Amino acid sequence: MELLPIFYRPEIVQHIKSFSPSASKAPAVLDSWAQLGIPTAIHSFAPVSTDDLKLAHDPWYVDAVFNGSMLNGFRNKDVQVADSCRYTVGAMYAAAEWALRTGQVAIAPVSGFHHANYADGYGFCTFNGLLITALMLKKQQKIQRLGILDLDVHEGDGSAGIIERLSLASWITHHSMGYATATTPEHATAYLASLPTVIEQMQDCDLVLFQASADPHIDDPLGGFLTTAELQLRDEIVFRTCQQLGLPLAWNLAGGYQRDAQQSIRPVLTLHDNTLRACAAVYLKRLEQ
Repeated sequence: MELLPIFYRPEIVQHIKSFSPSASKAPAVLDSWAQLGIPTAIHSFAPVSTDDLKLAHDPWYVDAVFNGSMLNGFRNKDVQVADSCRYTVGAMYAAAEWALRTGQVAIAPVSGFHHANYADGYGFCTFNGLLITALMLKKQQKIQRLGILDLDVHEGDGSAGIIERLSLASWITHHSMGYATATTPEHATAYLASLPTVIEQMQDCDLVLFQASADPHIDDPLGGFLTTAELQLRDEIVFRTCQQLGLPLAWNLAGGYQRDAQQSIRPVLTLHDNTLRACAAVYLKRLEQ
């Protein structure tokens, strides 16, 4: 690869009064990435339709969120949040389709997926872009099997719920860090050592969706068991192992809630910077040489 493809449109951004910066952090992430000198290319994409959202969600729930009669994942009824989700999911799908088509890697700088269940949203997640993407690709006969490598520190309970509700386990391999038995600092080395084996269990998949969350960082107020170096090693393991196995990979930002003394999200941006660095080190030809 000569350039890392990033799928972004301003419509993915929502400035919501929330503890989580995830709905609004994409522009800051892209600005921070631009300072790294890593060759990237920004690509536009089409938003998904409400019918696409209904592949993974109860149609009544989708319609209710869009008409403002039911709470979204941010626990409000703002219909603009619903509309922005058509773009966040669209970015995830576009990155996945690109990675699948090229056999390489692609990036969707979006968050807010894995807590959204079949008929409800919470935890800053309204619609599950991971499962919607999987079901869109399956419906279009672009994949037979798919892996979800969810390395957000919290349980991907919405993803697990949809997989169970729609009987998808026969073709989706789902790993959620949040369900790991030991995610404390003393178990960090062992967890990271197990990651290649986790990914190898996805080697018969056509595509892997990777949630490269910043919230497993030890200083995150809602997470915390990996140091900065260990979190970067997590990313290096994922990218290197997927490339070695020939697994196309699409990744997103997911969570991250740290703030510095000035209440900026600079600590989160630094961790997302490290993920991009790890990605570039594995996939960019000019950096490999």
